[in-house]
Amino acid sequence: MGILQIFTLLGALGMFLYGMNLMSSGLQKASGNKLRSFLSAMTSNPFKGVLTGLGVTTVIQSSSATTVMVVSFVNAGLLTLTQAISVIMGANIGTTVTAWMVSWLGFKADISVLAIPLMALGFLFSNSKKNQRQNIGELIVGFCLLFLGLSFMKESVPDLNETPEVLDFVKTWSSHGFASVLIFLAFGTILTLVLQSSSATMAITLIMLSMGWIPFNMACAMVLGENIGTTITANIAASVGNTQAKRAAMSHTIFNLFGVIWALILFKPFLGLVGMIIELFGLPNPTTEGFVVSSPTSDEGTSVLYGLSMLHTLFNTINTFILIWFVKAIEKAVVAIIKAPKEQDADAFRLKYISAGPLSTPELATEEAFNEIIHFANISRKGLGYAKMAIAEKDEDKFEELRNKLVKYEEISDRIEYEIAAFLNAVSAGDISESTSLKVKAMYKIIGELESLGDSGELISRILSRRNVHNKTFDATTIKKLEDMVDAVDKAYDAMIVNLEAAHKGELQTITNAYNAEDRINRLRSNLRDAEIEDMEDGDKNYQTSVYYIDVVNELERMGDFLINISQELERAFVNKIHE
Repeated sequence: MGILQIFTLLGALGMFLYGMNLMSSGLQKASGNKLRSFLSAMTSNPFKGVLTGLGVTTVIQSSSATTVMVVSFVNAGLLTLTQAISVIMGANIGTTVTAWMVSWLGFKADISVLAIPLMALGFLFSNSKKNQRQNIGELIVGFCLLFLGLSFMKESVPDLNETPEVLDFVKTWSSHGFASVLIFLAFGTILTLVLQSSSATMAITLIMLSMGWIPFNMACAMVLGENIGTTITANIAASVGNTQAKRAAMSHTIFNLFGVIWALILFKPFLGLVGMIIELFGLPNPTTEGFVVSSPTSDEGTSVLYGLSMLHTLFNTINTFILIWFVKAIEKAVVAIIKAPKEQDADAFRLKYISAGPLSTPELATEEAFNEIIHFANISRKGLGYAKMAIAEKDEDKFEELRNKLVKYEEISDRIEYEIAAFLNAVSAGDISESTSLKVKAMYKIIGELESLGDSGELISRILSRRNVHNKTFDATTIKKLEDMVDAVDKAYDAMIVNLEAAHKGELQTITNAYNAEDRINRLRSNLRDAEIEDMEDGDKNYQTSVYYIDVVNELERMGDFLINISQELERAFVNKIHE
């Protein structure tokens, strides 16, 4: 095997991987919102969850993408961990469709012959002005590249008759009985880790098997290893994520490890079952003694391809059938293994939904970012509560405690804004659709307004601190007026968060609630300020105390401006988009 052949093989593998990613990305972009709605609606029980995971993964051809959506929904409270586990089980079955697709189209029909003409169609669609057609074009191009890569991989693999040293090497490693099974299982695990794709490893295993490089039983061992390797990849990605992401990844690991253990214990009977099923198709049994593949297009070649795909499907189907009855037990196990962090003040201020792990598409990444923005909004609202307490607090030590909290919240707001913005920058750097670009722009503006709300809370604490330094106090009536103003701002927070959540679900139709809340704040600000100025002119109020009072009122009114700005941005990015 020459150096050029090696690089050709690696290039073909790269084309296969790129094609799969492109196809998956196009599918998700084309049907993302519908799939997410389907995923959240069809998981009322474990059996529906399995069917949902199977269906979604079959459509988007990526179990990783399905898992990312599942984790996102768990974090958002749309799915329980129990529901998520059942969907992940279904995703494992759905991912076996790829092996069948490669076996049927890549080896028997040789779809690569049509790949170039189809690429022209994909190019035309990609250059359309409509987003949906662009996504379909991306799907078609990815599909073509996948099968072109597969075709090049098949052609790059040397004939064993011309390289007897390779055949001798393979025979050496496959002649140690059950130890060989473990060796090839480890090989499948490592290869999946290196390639970061179980589908790619499956394609390579199918090629090696059809070319006679490895016997059928060793190929089956590699498939079992691929199921372990894909869980390790998920755990690495989740290691920098939140608790729920780690638990979802761990449930995937428990599921697949359990399956591999029983499959190894029952290895020969399991392979015997696969062989019996293949015989029902009128093909030779690939598990019989002395079975040899003469060529990939022979009945023997078809037999091993269908046999390996059948083993992959049976493994995940049987494993799901066994474990579907123990979903609650798996949930308890992952919760026990991965402890939630202790509740601390600072814990509420960490990024909750955004993780450093890879996301399949920018569309899914924006889901994570939107969840984080809603979380940010709720954190900001807590700051308003501390401001209200600080206004009424007369004890100096307790006031300083509240002031420090407001300063802390301002710093937290700065940090969260920075981290979300950095995440959005990474999303924007990718290939994003026009609709996603519009959402990202809106998110930038929203986090800026939320950060400004943190600034306002800290500024109110400074005004109150100056009041205390000058030994001025607010009487009970003044405090009641300011509390009414804070309550009005709190109502505006209500409206803003409701609108955020509605926009996230694609259900925002109007922001009348925000306009009503803003109008109330403005009227209250005008009434309070005018009344105070009148009292000052009549000599009923201390001038300096009144200045501090009006400054707080004005700052609360500014908070109302920031809140209405957020809803207006949602209106521009989501409501208008719906009506268009």
